[in-house]
Amino acid sequence: MISIRHLHKRFTVSDGVVAAIKSLDLEIAEGELFVIVGASGSGKTTLLRCIAGLEVPDGGEVRIDGRIVSSDTPPTWIPPQQRKLGMVFQSYAVWPHLTVSQNIALPLAEGLQRIAKNEVANRVKEVLRLVQLEEQADRPATLLSGGQQQRVALARAIAVSSRLLLMDEPLSNLDARLREDVRGRIRELAKQLGSTVLYVTHDQVEAMAIADKIALMQAGELLQVGTPAQIYHQPNSSDVADFFGSVNWLDGEIVAAGVADSPIGRLQVESSAKSGDKVRLGFRPENLRAVDGATQTNGFDGKLVSTTFLGDQFTYCAEANGRQLLGKNRSLPEQRDGIIRFAIDAADIMVFPRRET
Repeated sequence: MISIRHLHKRFTVSDGVVAAIKSLDLEIAEGELFVIVGASGSGKTTLLRCIAGLEVPDGGEVRIDGRIVSSDTPPTWIPPQQRKLGMVFQSYAVWPHLTVSQNIALPLAEGLQRIAKNEVANRVKEVLRLVQLEEQADRPATLLSGGQQQRVALARAIAVSSRLLLMDEPLSNLDARLREDVRGRIRELAKQLGSTVLYVTHDQVEAMAIADKIALMQAGELLQVGTPAQIYHQPNSSDVADFFGSVNWLDGEIVAAGVADSPIGRLQVESSAKSGDKVRLGFRPENLRAVDGATQTNGFDGKLVSTTFLGDQFTYCAEANGRQLLGKNRSLPEQRDGIIRFAIDAADIMVFPRRET
């Protein structure tokens, strides 16, 4: 549905030139809910704007549904209003002097993607039903809640083009509970309509919850592309692992095939690193397990330092051989004489080359 080749974009700033996108390649399949996530300044919004036609790339090619919409060889440029896509912005971008229905109907009646006038009312009614705002149809847009206004913006984008939707931080102005509700509606609607969605956010939890596939951007480059499970459980670097949740990191050294020395003891690992390699070992808090018995593989002794009750789970800090480790479980591990036996499965230990400072 969206194909990008060697895309690059630079901006001139007060202290020089910044490469917002660095020769980027990306494929987004039809019907995919694809999320681009990254910290501020990573280039994710610039990428979305280049696809939408709101920024002119310095080079490379963008295709939408097989059609070249931007290219430097040969020079090609299709303006945004002719790219046949819907867009939802961070700000709700509703017209304050219009009702809900009028906000949705205006681009259908007056825009370049307008439809026959006798079809406008039916299209508006249908998208209002989809976003569950039928009862608000004649209400002034400014009298809606933030979540309702964002659903109006979503309905307008769907009305213009339900096939391809671009969304730029659409939930960042909503509170936490509303974000959960609206993101669920977005995913449900996308699947119901068979839409291809390119969704930009800085929130890794939001990305994991909504995406079929995720791309993590940093400094204008893609660090990794994969399903949420792949990104979380099989990150290709420590930067990716850190971005998608807490990690307990330990400096170690490979001493034999599949064996590493670490500050908490000798650990079996699943890695092709060679003996003598300096490595960085990491595991998620939920993979720190309390076990019975002293002979458990990858076992070590520790003690609780602090605990926090979060309702559905406990988080805790454990100390082992002078190192503090974060744990997470539905119940707190039991201490015997102040000591807890912990273990980590070899498959849950991430192994990366250690960066020398």
